[in-house]
Amino acid sequence: MADTSRKVEIQDIPTQRLRVRARLVGDEGFPVIFVHGNCSSSAFFESLMKTLPQGFRGIAPDMRGYGHTEEKTIDATRGMRDFADDLVALMDTLSLKRAVFVAHSAGAGMVMQLSIDHPERVAGLVVEAPLSPYGFGGTKDADGTPCWADFAGSGGGTANPDFVQRLKNKDRSTESQTSPRNVMNGCYVKPPFRHPDEEKLLDSVLDTHVSDQLYPGNFTQSPNWPGVAPGTTGMNNAMAPAYYNTSSFAELKNGPDLLWIRGADDAIVSDTSLFDFGFLGKLGAVPGWPGDDKYPPQPMVSQMRKVMERYAANGGRYREVVLHDTGHSPHLEKTKEFHDLLVPFLLEHAR
Repeated sequence: MADTSRKVEIQDIPTQRLRVRARLVGDEGFPVIFVHGNCSSSAFFESLMKTLPQGFRGIAPDMRGYGHTEEKTIDATRGMRDFADDLVALMDTLSLKRAVFVAHSAGAGMVMQLSIDHPERVAGLVVEAPLSPYGFGGTKDADGTPCWADFAGSGGGTANPDFVQRLKNKDRSTESQTSPRNVMNGCYVKPPFRHPDEEKLLDSVLDTHVSDQLYPGNFTQSPNWPGVAPGTTGMNNAMAPAYYNTSSFAELKNGPDLLWIRGADDAIVSDTSLFDFGFLGKLGAVPGWPGDDKYPPQPMVSQMRKVMERYAANGGRYREVVLHDTGHSPHLEKTKEFHDLLVPFLLEHAR
């Protein structure tokens, strides 16, 4: 591994859009921007940032709605554009023209949107367990066809209400399957893995700002199974396919090289996701499932791969790497393997 003693500093950075709390490594070198996913914060990247080689500058913001960044409403009708625009504003404040992005889960959706809107700002893209280009929930095939016209089964109403309440209560217990600690240890990573910084990571999860404007967002009732459809504000609605669709990434000309890293045993982003109503219905965990013809499990990995294959056919470059015996967070579970994939990519694209 590279020098693991690089110091991580925490700063508040005012931008034109909002005040951003960020973890920083170094103040010189080619910039690497780390973008976290749902119900987490920049703290999830701290251990990896410490391994950045000399010559690189690490920046990991708490995205809006998470950590200690200023609370401002997420306009879900823009899909992930609020987050993408926040990242560009941060780059502008720091006078960064281009960066390599390392993005986890929903964070990958943010940087795929940024790549579509501002491809000139992206020197390279590492996506880890990426959100499907067709969002989370509500679609049924590799082309992202909606299960229902109102995208029922996606959005703010899909979050487990007990988990949401426990987040709000800052619950650190292990008394329920839906306790944040158990969700983190059971779904963010593949059990029995436990991270040595578990308490710090749990702090990060519990720093999620719970409201209709931020996490999980509001929702509407639907006559279609499972009875909830997207609202207009908050994170889970920003990921809903009613508003979020980055499949046009495949059409980018001179788009960034993309390294896709995922765990073989991911419980969150997969073709059999334990967070997807289609798969839960098929398992019998949600009553009234209308069947595979109407609402099959969302093939999230297959959707991503098909878009990437189209990207390659149009001249783009991507590589998919699957780490075995690994869950949703390879950079935490297999830090050395992740680092050994990341560093050559950084060295190739720091320009």
